[in-house]
Amino acid sequence: MTIATSGPDLDGTPQAELLDWLSDMLLIRRFEEVADELTLRGKVPGGMHAAIGQEAVAVGAVRGLRSDDIVSGTHRSHHHALAKGLPVGGVLAELFGKATGVVGGRGGSMHLADFERGMWGSNGIVGAGLGIAMGAALGQVVKGSDQVALGFFGDGGANTGRVWEFVNLAAVWKLPLIAVCENNVYAVETMSSQVTGGESVAARAAGFGLPSHQIDGQDVVAVYHAVREAAERGRSGGGPTFLELLTYRYRGHNSGEVIRYRTEDEVTRWRTSKDPIERFCARLTEQGLLDPDELDRRTSAAHAQVDDAVRFAEESPWPDPSTAAENVSAWTRSGR
Repeated sequence: MTIATSGPDLDGTPQAELLDWLSDMLLIRRFEEVADELTLRGKVPGGMHAAIGQEAVAVGAVRGLRSDDIVSGTHRSHHHALAKGLPVGGVLAELFGKATGVVGGRGGSMHLADFERGMWGSNGIVGAGLGIAMGAALGQVVKGSDQVALGFFGDGGANTGRVWEFVNLAAVWKLPLIAVCENNVYAVETMSSQVTGGESVAARAAGFGLPSHQIDGQDVVAVYHAVREAAERGRSGGGPTFLELLTYRYRGHNSGEVIRYRTEDEVTRWRTSKDPIERFCARLTEQGLLDPDELDRRTSAAHAQVDDAVRFAEESPWPDPSTAAENVSAWTRSGR
């Protein structure tokens, strides 16, 4: 399959919002850099999976949806949550395990949710988030709503059977689902091309009889257009769409990982030729929408937001141990 990339101009995009897209990407980049550093300092318990380099995927996808549409994520979902509008301080406090976190300190890095904002949870189970999105899409059909649901999963998740069960059922029932494979080249330490038969993940999905496209995931505008088209199709009763977004993670699978499975030259090539923020800045500058002063202002604003979030998370209280059994099933509380 060909890789869809947007053209050099920005026709068909909401130009008044483009600088806000840039701000979102800058915020995500800074958040992930700081979260990674804090994890290495012992501030974040458990695993932490940074999405540095994958900012265009989250921002382009969420901007292609309506604000009331539904998103489910993966174990690597800080960028999805921030793009969906979850509060920066609340997300970082959740990573810390604090009571002011978006789910009260119960979920941590891999389980971020805010139903009011349409974030139906990230997920520590590989590939399982797509099932949540599929169920949400079915719910909208039952309710008679025109909302759509978008479920992220990775190239590693694409080699789990559950993902294709979800895709098949969505195709059979013509659900308003957008299945997004966020292919960042490596499933932990394994290059996806070494374990994926056929031309691509997207080519595999085409066998289920739904539109399936491979998109340049480092191009925020291309991602936006692909998701917007898929959302319009789902809203109009056309059924699901499958998108494989080609991207790259600059850091290891998780914080502190010793990387022996790829070279520094490989990472440098992606950073210098395909960095999503630098590419977007270049296009905005070419179109006369961005100058160095504006970029500096927005970069400083992103850094300030994250600095405020760090202070908020560090000063927030720990959860009350007596509430540990709240929001879990009744049989657990009763001891049965």
